[in-house]
Amino acid sequence: MRNNSILIFGGGKIGRSFIGQLFGCAGYEVIFADVDVGLVNALNDRRSYPVVIKSDAGDETVEVRNVRAVLAVEENVVREVAQASIIATSVGKNALGKIIPFIAKGLQKRYERNPASAVDLLIAENMRSAAAFMRGEFIKYLPPGFPFDSFVGLVETSIGKMAPLMTQSDIAKDPLAVFAEPYNTLILDGAAFRNPVPDVPGLAPKEHIAAWVDRKAFIHNLGHAAVAYYGNYRHPGATYIYEVLADAEVYDFARAVMLQSAGILLAEYPSDFTRQSLEAHIDDLLSRFLNKALKDTVFRVGCDRIRKLGPGDRFMGVIRLAQKHNKDYSLIFEALSYAFTFTATDEDGNHSPPDVLFDEYLRKGKDYVLQKVCGLPL
Repeated sequence: MRNNSILIFGGGKIGRSFIGQLFGCAGYEVIFADVDVGLVNALNDRRSYPVVIKSDAGDETVEVRNVRAVLAVEENVVREVAQASIIATSVGKNALGKIIPFIAKGLQKRYERNPASAVDLLIAENMRSAAAFMRGEFIKYLPPGFPFDSFVGLVETSIGKMAPLMTQSDIAKDPLAVFAEPYNTLILDGAAFRNPVPDVPGLAPKEHIAAWVDRKAFIHNLGHAAVAYYGNYRHPGATYIYEVLADAEVYDFARAVMLQSAGILLAEYPSDFTRQSLEAHIDDLLSRFLNKALKDTVFRVGCDRIRKLGPGDRFMGVIRLAQKHNKDYSLIFEALSYAFTFTATDEDGNHSPPDVLFDEYLRKGKDYVLQKVCGLPL
C-alpha cells in the first residue's frame, strides 16, 4: 500500500485539470493510467504537468508535481489498484467497460494481500446513478462471495469544472498543458466512503448526491447546451460561448430555461435546495459561461447531440421529471428544438461524428429524431 497516492484512470482534461490537480496539490502522488502511449511517456519523462487557469484577471499556471503514468493494460492496472490509497475514473461511460475487468482483478489482489485495505473509487464521470451502474459491472467480474460493498466505496461525484478544447497551436506549445476555469470544488457522496474522506482542499461531501448530480445535469449541462443551441441559431458564425451570451436574448432565454428546470428540481428534491440557492447557482454559472479567457467554444458545448438529447440526459432527463411532477417544461423543449439547427464545427471546419449521424436522422424528419434519439413515443 502506498500512502497518499491516487490512481486516476484517464489522463484527459478532467483527470488532469481537476482530480489530478486537487490531489496533487494536496501532496498526493498522482498516477495516471491511460491508453495513450505518448501521454504516458511524456508524463513519465517530466513527472509533472501544468494546469493553466483561465480567467479575465489573467492566466495562472499551477504545476502538478509528483506525477507518473502507466499504460492501462491488465498487468499495470492490477498492480496499481492493489497499492493505491484511492482510485478515480475519468474515462467516459463507454470506456468504463474496458477497464472494469482489470480493476476487478486488482481488487481481488488487493483483498488477498490485506482484507482490511478497503479502497474508495471516485467516479468522476458525467453519469446519473453511476454507483449502481459501476457496481453492476464489477459484480460480473468478481468471484461469488467477494465482499464488494464493504471493501469498495463507489463515490459518485458532480463534475462542475469547465475545461475547454485546446487548439492545435496550444497543444503544440506544450502537449501536457491543460486549460481550465478557476472553479475547483468537487462535490461528492460523503456517505459512500469506506475510509475517511481525504483531507484535500476542494472536496465537498454531500449527504444526498443524487440531488447534486441532477443539479449539474439539469441546470449546468442543460443551461450550457441551451446557450450553444440558441446562440448558434441566432449567431451561426460565432465561435465562442461568451460571444453568443453577449446577446441579451440568448442570455435571458438560457436563464429562463435554467430557472424552469430549477422549479422541476425543487419539486423532486425539496429538502436539498431552495429557490434562492438555485437562482444564485444559475447566475454564478452564467457569469462563468461568460469567461472570455476560457475561450470555450459553441462547438464543444453543443456537439454530440445524440448523447446530449438522449433519453436520460440534460434535456429529456429533466423533461421526464417535469412529467412526473406535472410541471411546465415548454422552454426546455424549445431549447432542445434549437439543436435541430446546430451547425457549429471544430477549428478545422469538421462536425463531430455523432452530429453527422444526427443530421442523417434529421433528414428522416424531426419526429424520427424525437423517437430515435430522444426516446419519445410517437
